[in-house]
Amino acid sequence: GGSSRLGICSFSCHQHWKAANEKYEGARFSDPVSFYDYARSLGSGGVQTSLRGSEEAARAMRERIERDGCYYEAEVKLPKSSSDLANFEKEVRLALSAGAGVARAVFTSGRRYEVFESREEFLDFNRLAGVSLELAEPVLRRHRLKVAIENHKDHTVEELVDLMSLVESEWIGVLVDTGNNIALLEEPHGVVEALAPYALSVHLKDMAVEEMEEGFFLSEVPLGTGSLDLPRLVRTLTEANPEIVFNLEMATRDPLRVPCLNESYFATFPERKEPKLEEAMEWVRSHQPTSSPPFVTGKTVADILDEEERNNRASLGWMRKHIHE
Repeated sequence: GGSSRLGICSFSCHQHWKAANEKYEGARFSDPVSFYDYARSLGSGGVQTSLRGSEEAARAMRERIERDGCYYEAEVKLPKSSSDLANFEKEVRLALSAGAGVARAVFTSGRRYEVFESREEFLDFNRLAGVSLELAEPVLRRHRLKVAIENHKDHTVEELVDLMSLVESEWIGVLVDTGNNIALLEEPHGVVEALAPYALSVHLKDMAVEEMEEGFFLSEVPLGTGSLDLPRLVRTLTEANPEIVFNLEMATRDPLRVPCLNESYFATFPERKEPKLEEAMEWVRSHQPTSSPPFVTGKTVADILDEEERNNRASLGWMRKHIHE
């Protein structure tokens, strides 16, 4: 068996995935199943990853999780219109045949302040997000798969909760990412508390922030070394959903720039500048990192992969020590 509620998501190993996709010979896995085996070798009790449409991977994944007493969480792409439904249903079936009870989804892979240039553009996107949920719900209910939608630097907490109440369904909830909404100037502990009632899965991360000229840098750092009160967040989520799985997401990369001092940052939510900006910058200043945020630029692929693996091992170790199953 092992820690069957403590594991890792794909993006925590995104440098390894990139190396694998580029056929780099030092890559330690090459597909969903070898990713699972690699994650187990790091001390993970399960994975959240895409099956990349492979029936074979689904069968192999199910065999492994049943053998090891571990978990598998899938990734699916939400339908944007009824013409996507057949494909969506196929992904849902595949997820279930791999042994998943929960699948992750996102409304967009981009960051709100980078992809939308106006309030109207965001409102269109938000309306379509609602349409996606209404299309997906009957399929999920019929097949009995839960979809957890990540707070993905797109919606504020309030907007995401509004979407959840639009489709009130036990098959649709939130994948609570413990760090993302800092990029939208929201206080992370309050974010987790507001989303906990809808929580179906977690991306557990610790964050470091550092002031810079256009706003601040935002970095994932090994669990227990950043500015989040992780035990408090874990408690909040476990109380809301005792079955919840914690997927480590420790992205080894350059810090993200959150340019909240640029006017364009507020294009989609101008009304937030007044109440939020000063408060958020104050939070950043009161959480200056103990050491400089990690950068990978300029390092060799081998060094980056080693660093990623060290970060993941250390963080999974933190989880085993501090999260009681």
